[in-house]
Amino acid sequence: MTTEDFALEGGCACRGVRYRLTAPPIYVHCCHCRWCQRETGSAFVLNAMIEAGRVELLKGEPLAVMTPSNSGKGQKITRCPDCMVALWSNDAGAGDALNFVRVGTLDDPDRVPPDIHIFTDSKQPWVILPKDKPSFPEYYNRKEVWPAAALARRSAALGR
Repeated sequence: MTTEDFALEGGCACRGVRYRLTAPPIYVHCCHCRWCQRETGSAFVLNAMIEAGRVELLKGEPLAVMTPSNSGKGQKITRCPDCMVALWSNDAGAGDALNFVRVGTLDDPDRVPPDIHIFTDSKQPWVILPKDKPSFPEYYNRKEVWPAAALARRSAALGR
């Protein structure tokens, strides 16, 4: 998938907020930590990391809500102000430079499978991890795992 021919839209449940990704995600995490389980009410969360400037708002005015996080630094979750569906989040480390788009809010989430499974030590026991994707009991060193292009995009987004 190249940046030039990529476009993928998504939005909330009530369709009051719509957005478009104008490039493929940098990297997609499937996080199995207990914090993500609690926050989503599910067994894991799928977050597609992408430069904030590559998330184009098409409709509506989303609401940014500061929430606690496991790190203690908090995170900003962007939600539809009407149905309150979480669309993306921003963590304290990357700030507003990188959005972590909730893959389930995409119209075609099948196009954005996870690249990696993390915090698998706390995954639900009935979740079976695919053998063809890397997985880590906790977090990992991205320099050892990510392709060079993904590392470069992240660095550029963070101004490094």
